[in-house]
Amino acid sequence: MQLARLFESWNRLPKGARLAALPALAAVVVISVIAAVAAHPQRVPLFSSALHAEQLSEIEERLAGWNVPFTPMTDNVLVPAGRRGDLLLRLSLAGVPHAHVESSGDLLDKVGALTPQSVIDAQARDGLAGDIELALRGIDGVADAKIIVAPAKAAYFADETAHDASASVRLRLQPGAHLSSNAVDGIRSFVAASVAGLDSRRVTIVDDRGIALGDSIESGDANDLQSSLQSALDAAVGAGATIVRVHVDYDRRALQSSVERRLPSGSAAIDGTLQRERYDGGGKHYERSEQQLDRGSETRQFSATSAGARIARITAAVFVDAARGADLYQVRALAAAALGIDPHRGDSLEVGAIAFAHAAVPRKDGWWLAYGAIVPLLPTLVSALAALVALRWSIPALGALLRPLIERSRIARGAAAVSGIPAAKVRGALKDEPPHAAAAIISALPASTAAAVLDMYPPEERSAIVRRMQRPLSPLLADPESFIAHA
Repeated sequence: MQLARLFESWNRLPKGARLAALPALAAVVVISVIAAVAAHPQRVPLFSSALHAEQLSEIEERLAGWNVPFTPMTDNVLVPAGRRGDLLLRLSLAGVPHAHVESSGDLLDKVGALTPQSVIDAQARDGLAGDIELALRGIDGVADAKIIVAPAKAAYFADETAHDASASVRLRLQPGAHLSSNAVDGIRSFVAASVAGLDSRRVTIVDDRGIALGDSIESGDANDLQSSLQSALDAAVGAGATIVRVHVDYDRRALQSSVERRLPSGSAAIDGTLQRERYDGGGKHYERSEQQLDRGSETRQFSATSAGARIARITAAVFVDAARGADLYQVRALAAAALGIDPHRGDSLEVGAIAFAHAAVPRKDGWWLAYGAIVPLLPTLVSALAALVALRWSIPALGALLRPLIERSRIARGAAAVSGIPAAKVRGALKDEPPHAAAAIISALPASTAAAVLDMYPPEERSAIVRRMQRPLSPLLADPESFIAHA
């Protein structure tokens, strides 16, 4: 009913107003599309400078892991303008991207035919250091590395001092990471094997704090024990369910042992026993005597000294998350076996269950996961929706405009087909046609022929055909032909 009233109101409008309404509707559609595009978040380059290939790969991998929508480019990525600052902060905290390191291939590409040999050697050395840095980034626990290689120098003159090749390695470890003594020794051997003529003893490895790695036996033993137990508990109980802390006390006193030995002065034994027996048969007398012999000796004293740093006592504490409900007795037994706890030595192990502090994880709506796929399609969806709405409103008007033209074409073809045919043959040709088709054909005939054909129909069919021969007016356009003429 409301739609019919709307059509009646439309028909009461002047023709000029109706002609101006269609461009207004088109303008509304265009404005809707422009507003949808303007409402879509603007995308800007994430970095102000171009990125290298390995840096771009790191950025794309991290953004994909965070489920952040982005558009990759050849040397940058496009992100929503409102999130650029937040993403730069998160990437900075994550240490991404790493600084670009020029490898041997990059540096040797700069060598020309007139480049001095000293410059070529320096670039080759820097490129080798870059290759080692890139290789060390792949080690578990190492976030970044910096290598400085000092080549060997020979003494050609008497006042010069020769020195062997050496290398300095500075490692930046990932948060919470620890390198065992075996890992540090492996890095030292890797660097030494990468540089010709470099002895592993001439490789110094430090962390960002300036502490030499792998040189302290004490810290290595404590950290190795702690890492070993922590990894075992993470695998058995679950990551984040336990916290392990191990402290090792060492006995730094040097032990000195001394042994004194007596050596024979000759080939005979040092001491011996001389026995003598005598028997007198006549007097029935028996005599036996023993004499201890000491042939002298040479005394020598042997001493040995051993360095300190022996384990004197191990103190360990294991914190277990009470929410996990782990068996503390089993955790204590496994921890004691893994650490080598010796009660006779004075070692102690404490295992306790406490409530860990857990940061509240914000709930993410399901639509948030589809944000990256829906937002880019919003302009297209709005445009399609506006086109469908405009098409829905224009279909009745277009139908009203095209219907008379179609009917006129059908009538013209029917009239041409039946022109000059007697009324009886026309009636026979229209025998199986429905009333609306017969009305279209008969209306195109001359008046005398149309009247003769209608007389041949029964009264009910004649009434149906006559009703359809009357042209109905469109509720939207009273006179479509006049509309087309004015258009």
